[in-house]
Amino acid sequence: MTTTKPTQRQGHCLCGAITITAAQAVSHVDSCHCRMCRRWGGGPFVEIDCGTDVVIDGADKMTVYSSSEWAERAFCGDCGSHLFYRLKGSSEHMVCAGLFDDATDKDDGLALRRQVFIDEKPSYYSFAGDSEMLTGAELFAQAGVEPQD
Repeated sequence: MTTTKPTQRQGHCLCGAITITAAQAVSHVDSCHCRMCRRWGGGPFVEIDCGTDVVIDGADKMTVYSSSEWAERAFCGDCGSHLFYRLKGSSEHMVCAGLFDDATDKDDGLALRRQVFIDEKPSYYSFAGDSEMLTGAELFAQAGVEPQD
């Protein structure tokens, strides 16, 4: 079982123009299978919840896209690396797990904790191991918000 104790993590985009330092990153990954995340990255969005204490060096190279009423997504304007999904109301950052230096090793100690929008996951891929699985409706209910189309 992985711990959820926050830890500092640092990583960067593919070209190195943008560096992200998260002071309070959790020690597990989550994945989103919604259509928007899959369209954004060509597959599920695998992320580490980094909270609000996130420092971005090279932000002038970053492009931010308002993808819904409640969230925005960012990518590097030079290399195109996906950076994060950020909630507008709280500024909570869900950062792409693969950006972090310590999350790219085979023995990174991270485990998949939760998969969301499992009802939108296509049949052509599947993750091994056990994790919590929530439909979009269950996720919205848990967060106490109304689902939006």
